[in-house]
Amino acid sequence: MTRNAGKQALKICMLTYRGNPSSGGQGVYVKHLSKALVDLGHHVEVLSGQPYPHLDDQIKLHKLPSLDLYNAEHLFKVKKYRDLAYPLNMYEFLSMCTGGFPEPYTFGVRAHKYLQRHKSQYDIIHDNQCLAYGIGMIAESGTPTVATIHHPITVDKQEELNAARSIYKKMKIRHWYSFIRMQKKVARKLSHIITVSECSRRDIAQEFSIDESKFRVVYNGVNMEFFYPIDNPRRPDNSLIVTNSADTPLKGLRYLLEAVSEVRKKRPLTLTVIGEPKKDSIIRKLVGSLGIGDIVHFTGRIKNEEFARYYAETTIAVVPSLYEGFGIPAAEAMACGVPLISTSGGALPEVVGNAGIVVPPADSAALAKAINYLLDDAGERSRLACAGLERVNSVFSWEKAARDVVSVYREAIDGYR
Repeated sequence: MTRNAGKQALKICMLTYRGNPSSGGQGVYVKHLSKALVDLGHHVEVLSGQPYPHLDDQIKLHKLPSLDLYNAEHLFKVKKYRDLAYPLNMYEFLSMCTGGFPEPYTFGVRAHKYLQRHKSQYDIIHDNQCLAYGIGMIAESGTPTVATIHHPITVDKQEELNAARSIYKKMKIRHWYSFIRMQKKVARKLSHIITVSECSRRDIAQEFSIDESKFRVVYNGVNMEFFYPIDNPRRPDNSLIVTNSADTPLKGLRYLLEAVSEVRKKRPLTLTVIGEPKKDSIIRKLVGSLGIGDIVHFTGRIKNEEFARYYAETTIAVVPSLYEGFGIPAAEAMACGVPLISTSGGALPEVVGNAGIVVPPADSAALAKAINYLLDDAGERSRLACAGLERVNSVFSWEKAARDVVSVYREAIDGYR
């Protein structure tokens, strides 16, 4: 098939080894970027492992079933034992049993098998941070292939190692993250890598030993269907909200809890945490030991349609992450017209700009100081809310992201040609 040239519509195949938007940022990225690409007139098909993405009706989904071992309905169990008759499935099961994370590798094998038969149907293959050997083989076969790497996963690994309290736990963490070696090797084979911030570009280049010239920065968009300002004259004067994953050390919730404990000594305060930590988690124990169980509310999983209301009923949004490759929670809070306090972890200052208060990561005292400052100054809260909304509208658009990604596609296709 002749590759498209010039400004012709492209036939795009996007890959994601897990795609459900509620299971992580990868699903959010695929859902909104694929829709924006279609809206620009391009043809998009998605290859995904389980849990599958929620896509626009115009986008064809090719399901590549796995054992789905991390499904809460049958966690770490095989639904049909006859599936283990297939060597790849047996490998997936045994790797999980020994504490590994086989999903990227096994999805890559399945994607390679599919694309060997169908790659001529596409002008470009776009991998979403799987970086498996099978995808590297597709790139080496002469099919234009790019990948998005959202942030260096090595940072997650290091933070979990820092939080581990035993040698056994550290060994388990190292084994779980053993797929990083594969991702580094495959990433080095690609001619073009998309990433979501200048900070991520620098850090990934260093961590993966890749020349920075291979990277193209394309900011994420914000889904304005779910994140938008609601005028609420009854907005409280002493309420905080955080949407970061409660049990992930990298998200820094423990430092916000410590800050909240300090602030409540001098004034009434509540904290709403979007999500739910595990019953025996460090976070639940910390809430108890700090004596703030009466003012911290965990919502559990909420519907997308509920986010705007939660933001409208809070005074300040806080993003306490130690590191973010982009920082979607910060952009979403700004899109809802809520004043923001963020750390300077990773790309967060790049996303927040002058539309929020930025404090050092892992610093509960700095968070407490910023919270008190904003709670005392309604005028500053109003100024930051307006600045955040203006920044989101001008910088973080999925349409703009799609146009920039298409430019990378055409550059990669020309390079392969």
